[in-house]
Formats: sequence, C-alpha cells, structure tokens
Amino acid sequence: TLLQILGTLSKADRGSVEIDGQDVSSLGDRALSRFRNEKIGFVFQFHHLLPEFTAFENVCIPGLIGRRPKAEVERRAGELLALVGLTQRRDHKPGELSGGEQQRVSIARALAKNPKLLLCDEPTGALDYKTGKQVLALLQRTCRETGRTVIVITHNTALTAMADRIIQVKSGQILSNKV
Repeated sequence: TLLQILGTLSKADRGSVEIDGQDVSSLGDRALSRFRNEKIGFVFQFHHLLPEFTAFENVCIPGLIGRRPKAEVERRAGELLALVGLTQRRDHKPGELSGGEQQRVSIARALAKNPKLLLCDEPTGALDYKTGKQVLALLQRTCRETGRTVIVITHNTALTAMADRIIQVKSGQILSNKV
C-alpha cells in the first residue's frame, strides 16, 4: 500500500504526498499520470520485460512512449546498459538473460526516464543472495552518484544492512526509523 501511494497509483486516506516539491495529492488523473511518467521509476520483484524485445529495446521503450527523440533515447539506453554492466548483452532477449541480468535491465529501464524517485518493490525477491546484493549495490551506487531517491521495499533483512536509512513498517504503523 505504501508503495502504491508513493508511486501515485493509489490515494492516501488522509494527509498528503509531496514529491520533488509537488503535492501530488492535489493532481487530477491526467496530471498525475504525466507526473508519474516523468518523475517516478519502478522496479518490481519480477522484471516485467517484454519478451519479444532485446534488452536494448526494453530500455528504450519508456523514452519512446514519452515521445523523446529516438537518437536521444538510444544514446541513453546504451549509457544505462553500460551503467548496469550489460553492454555486451544489449542484443539478447530476456529469455537469454539470467535472473540478475533481467533485473539489471529492469533497473536500466526504470532509469531511462531519469526519474527523481525510484521505487523498488522486492527487487531482489526472485534472486539468490549474491545476485541480490549486487542489485542492491547497483541501486545504492545509482542513488549516491545521481542524487536520486531510491526506496526499496523488502522483507529480506539480511540485505537491509546496505541501506542508508531503514524504516520498518508493520500493519501500517512505523515500528522503527533508523538512519
């Protein structure tokens, strides 16, 4: 529920949500959709890559949907695949990639719009511990190098040691908030 509210996919029962200086609680559906498309990137537990497209094409999709110039979209996709260490796998389809590679393509796709906020729902849930740790390190590095806010929702407490801040929530209540 928290991720749905932060991602502007659901409205809070009370209070307001401010992202990048904008009170998103007051936006109408069309403005909210535009805001979400421009400011928020999503990484899910399962990569949700389109199987008929290559890694490169999957990363290009958000930019093309956003009607950005094709040359700019393709340049950015190449940069992002390099960032996640997959330049050599750019022409492979998801079925030809390992789980960790698929998740890294998913991260590159989420970053394609250059969002201010990156929301990650159990991004390591389908990965083994080592690969999960690599994916979280990538997210952490991305956050620190770009000044982007990255929120990771996880039940895997073994990986939370990498976080700069941990907010533990249970049944809608904040149990702890550690920096």
